Formats: sequence, C-alpha cells, structure tokens
Amino acid sequence: MRDTPLSVDEVYAAVADPGAGGIALFVGTVRDHDGAQQVTRLAYSAHPSAAAELRVMAEKVAADFDVRALAAVHRVGELAVGDLAVVVAVACPHRGEAFDACRTLIDNLKHGVPIWKYQQFSDGTSEWVNSA
Repeated sequence: MRDTPLSVDEVYAAVADPGAGGIALFVGTVRDHDGAQQVTRLAYSAHPSAAAELRVMAEKVAADFDVRALAAVHRVGELAVGDLAVVVAVACPHRGEAFDACRTLIDNLKHGVPIWKYQQFSDGTSEWVNSA
C-alpha cells in the first residue's frame, strides 16, 4: 500500500526474470462511474493489517503456481479518475500459468485484503465499498 502514484514500469521491472516465458499484468484504474452513477471523488483506505494480508495471499499464489516472481501494489488516499489504483504482475515459465496466477492474485486481493473504497457521486450521495 502506498499513497503515491503507481507505476506499471516499476511493477514490471520487479518481476522481470530471464526464466519467465510469460509476464501477466493487471492494472486497475479509477473510472468515472459506478453503475449508472457518476463518480466525482474517490479515496481508498487500508486497515493496518492490509500489507501483511497481501503478503500471505502473494505467498499462497507463489506456492500454488509455478511463479518466478510476483508483485502487487495498491494505492491509498485520494485518487482522480484515470489514476492507477492497483498494479499486479506475475512472471511464470509459461503464459497460461502467468494469466491464471495473475487473475488469482488480483481476485484474492480484491476479496481478501482489507481495503475500502469511498466514492462520492455527482448527485451528492456517497458510499463505502469493502473491495479493492
């Protein structure tokens, strides 16, 4: 977790490995709507245990797949539409494994790491969402 802008290049460099035949990246960005509502402001907050929870999930993915390297970083704080909210990358010997491991890592992060999204909408309403 960090409160500064994320970099796809930084995450890619963290997983670059000469034994990897495939590197899969997922980049989650802030969109301008949620359903039919226009998002005007968004912020992410993380529980103090979030980094440790993410590490556990990353270690499980590394154990379950033939992973050469993996990296995941999630932004916290105020974000603007178009900002990168999360970047996940997995390097494996083969592309299929890389895709599967990357999808598992981002899905587990989204459903299991205590990160909350606060959205404000153009109609003046707002909501907290317990997902990454």
